[in-house]
Amino acid sequence: MYQDEYKRWLGADLIDCDLGKELRDIEGDDDAIKERFAAALQFGTAGLRGTLGAGTNRMNIWVVRQATQGVADWVKGEGGTQTVAISYDTRLKGWTFAKEAAGVLAANGINVRIYDEPMPVPALSFATRFYKANAGIMVTASHNPAKYNGYKAYGPDGCQMTDDAADVVYNAIQKTDVLTGAKYMSFAEGVEKGLIKFVGEDCKEGLYKNIEACQVRPGLCKTAGLKLVYSPLNGTGLVPVTRVLRDIGIDDVTIVPEQEYPNGYFTTCSYPNPEILAAMEKGVELAKKTDADLMLATDPDADRVGIAMKCPDGSYELVSGNEMGVLLLDYICAGRQEKGTMPKNPVAVKSIVSTPLADAVAKHYGVELRHTLTGFKWIGDQILGLEKKGEEDRFIFGFEESYGYLAGSYVRDKDAVVASMLICEMAAYYRSKGSSIKQRLEEIYSQYGRYLNKVDSFEFPGLSGMDKMKGMMENLRKDPIQELAGKKVVKVIDYLDTAATGLPKANVLTYELEDGSSVIIRPSGTEPKIKAYYTTKGKDLAEAQAAKDKMAEAVKPYLS
Repeated sequence: MYQDEYKRWLGADLIDCDLGKELRDIEGDDDAIKERFAAALQFGTAGLRGTLGAGTNRMNIWVVRQATQGVADWVKGEGGTQTVAISYDTRLKGWTFAKEAAGVLAANGINVRIYDEPMPVPALSFATRFYKANAGIMVTASHNPAKYNGYKAYGPDGCQMTDDAADVVYNAIQKTDVLTGAKYMSFAEGVEKGLIKFVGEDCKEGLYKNIEACQVRPGLCKTAGLKLVYSPLNGTGLVPVTRVLRDIGIDDVTIVPEQEYPNGYFTTCSYPNPEILAAMEKGVELAKKTDADLMLATDPDADRVGIAMKCPDGSYELVSGNEMGVLLLDYICAGRQEKGTMPKNPVAVKSIVSTPLADAVAKHYGVELRHTLTGFKWIGDQILGLEKKGEEDRFIFGFEESYGYLAGSYVRDKDAVVASMLICEMAAYYRSKGSSIKQRLEEIYSQYGRYLNKVDSFEFPGLSGMDKMKGMMENLRKDPIQELAGKKVVKVIDYLDTAATGLPKANVLTYELEDGSSVIIRPSGTEPKIKAYYTTKGKDLAEAQAAKDKMAEAVKPYLS
């Protein structure tokens, strides 16, 4: 059957010459054909993500058109403005896929607002809300390697699409032939007919105004003398991050030259993810040369940000997503209390896999900290709940351990632009006090205890990968773990049991041990991998690390 589909593609007029060459090159190679045509990329709440190339199991203009017809069918049943906002990052084929999506929507009579340059996830979320659009589309594969691209779909609230909406879109996609089923008109024709328009300056400026309104101590940065090295990792962060930093008074910004401008090949870091050292190395080298207070990097779609902080001995240390989430929560709470801008009954939100240290910090400041499932849409959903009551101002901060942060309710996804601004403001504040981010982090550990949070990933590549993961999770439920590393499991939380958790159903298991440590096991929703999230606590880092290592060894047999 996959051979028949391959032959159909081979005989079709595919327009994109790259696809035709790839199809001819694999002729007679059954394995290569099977890999591309035996399955189709699955559309879910995270949209699509896959390797660029020919076939139903690859990202290409035909798969993008098919997905967009599904979105169009959903939008046409929703009433409202009949508008969709589109953005794209600097990845290969990004602008091409964005234009193709616009052409499908226009052919369906749907209005399109598309950015005229690569812009990040928060800009897409903001434009969706600004234009009161029915939906938004972001062409991105986030921080994946260069061979990937993807397609995220957003609802009218600027959040990633809900499960119910994604199901409707998926069902529509299933009824749409990948090569012939999507309606289509050229981008030029869509513009000529007035259906496709670029995002206006009023929307762009509105985003910056809302981000800058999230300053905790306005004006502080103008005199603090912060020295920064910044890398957009060849992605979309360059324009918005430098604009906002300049606006708040941070002028001493050195940009990593090899990673400054758009480059979808990401030639200086094969994995453009600010969570890992390899992506940060060039920036850290430059920070050492310039004696910067801080090195900061955003991922290609600028929804995640990572930093390297300067230590007293002149070295630079990466800050984990959990540590930065706690640092920002602490800084925002303390600063807003000091400035008298803390709302009544303030609310912060974190994902269930993020550090419990945040709970201790929130309690200290009298802030309600809500827990959500993994995925920033759930944090956005909490903001929406507040908004419906006219209480969105109660939301002060949300974060995930995977380097995603948000302050303010102007967008509903993680925002590396506002996070970059607040991190720099925080660094400038501590600098002005003769302190540093490093010193404040040590003070937090001294006050609340030395928590350690680590994540291990177990990958299951190939067509059978997802089935293997499914089997492992089923086995864990059939035969529950009783102890790990000599410590008794005192509580198991199964997030498929909504009555017990009070949260929507999720394929996640939490094991709490008698010594207060825990491990959470969660299959990824977008990649063939299972993640194990460890939390340990010790009198110092060495003790916490030793406990984590023992637990990780005990977990490994269950996930291999």
